[in-house]
Amino acid sequence: MPAFKSDFLRTMSERGFIHQISDETGLDQLFAKETVTAYVGYDATATSLHIGNLISATMLYWLQETGHRPIALMGGGTSMIGDPSFRDDQRSLLTPEAIATNIEGIKRIFGRILRFGDSPNDAVMVNNADWLMKLNYVEFLRDVGRHFSVNRMLTFDSVKLRLDREQSLSFLEFNYMILQGYDFVELARRQNCRLQMGGSDQWGNIINGVDLGHRMGTPQLYALTTPLLTTSSGAKMGKSAKGAVWLNGDLFSPYDFWQYWRNTEDADVERFLKIFTRLPLDEIARLAALGGSEINEAKKVLATETTAIVHGRDAANQAEETARKTFEEGALADTLPTVDADRSALEAGIGILSLLVTAGLASSNGEARRHIQGGAVRINDQPVSDDRRAVTLQDLSPENVVKLSLGKKKHILVRPA
Repeated sequence: MPAFKSDFLRTMSERGFIHQISDETGLDQLFAKETVTAYVGYDATATSLHIGNLISATMLYWLQETGHRPIALMGGGTSMIGDPSFRDDQRSLLTPEAIATNIEGIKRIFGRILRFGDSPNDAVMVNNADWLMKLNYVEFLRDVGRHFSVNRMLTFDSVKLRLDREQSLSFLEFNYMILQGYDFVELARRQNCRLQMGGSDQWGNIINGVDLGHRMGTPQLYALTTPLLTTSSGAKMGKSAKGAVWLNGDLFSPYDFWQYWRNTEDADVERFLKIFTRLPLDEIARLAALGGSEINEAKKVLATETTAIVHGRDAANQAEETARKTFEEGALADTLPTVDADRSALEAGIGILSLLVTAGLASSNGEARRHIQGGAVRINDQPVSDDRRAVTLQDLSPENVVKLSLGKKKHILVRPA
């Protein structure tokens, strides 16, 4: 990686964000001489972003911190189709009402990460439905579609992989990459946007926009992508026992979010501190140098700093304190995640296997049984060895809850409702 002159690209390089850049020298010179506007696009396929999106959102944060202007593009129009990249099937089509609801949920996280307003480098949020939903199809084909080579589009990995697997690729989805390329041109015209950023799986789509801008007379446009983020053991990031690691607390609690980062593999601590926190690099180097059991202190810092960015400092501190009480003092912290159980069902007795699944500590009865056979399950800190055991009202603690544990780090409170 070259030695960049601009603060933004130097920060991106030092913190491990850069996978590919369309023109390193040209983009570095642009950043060094003027305030650059750049964007990342987010399709509104759910009411929240997930930790994979946190990487690009953090890039927008550093863009703003180094004096430039970020755009968070909401895909109100493209979400009507869905990005087919690296999928084996077509996405379910969403209604306009569902997309609007999802966008409102996504806005919440950006309010914590970016500074919005009217100053020269304040962030803006725009919606591509503003121009895509007004397009005249025949005019669009004539003015934009003619610039795209189907032969070239078929060589992109996102399409080629789908065809190699003999999976259907509908004409609807094939148009997605044209619309995404056109988004870049519209943002160049409307916002003087010169750079699109995203994950490495979006390289082909972003380059389409760069090429389209050249053909349609915009200033030179640029592309920057991040590496696909995996753990050191090769696992794709973003999954937990409860499913996706969402950024909104109503889908994935701040405590669970903190615990996700606390469980980071030792070999990933330094890399994740650079990418997901705002700590200075010298402090990250100090934490990364900790050896043996002291690396757990670095993991706690990673968990708290990342949780503070997404959920606020108070929520992060509370999550850390809950974990301390639970693991270091053995206390029952009332801020642990909870699930409700029907009181009448508890009177009759709820099987431990189904309760583990309901609590999100196992994905199936079979997995729950294996956890019990392995000695990993406890009720109120007492080991469970019988997979036919039932949890009843007799198991309620003085705090009127049942503490259900899997291993040393996963705890759920079951409350009668």
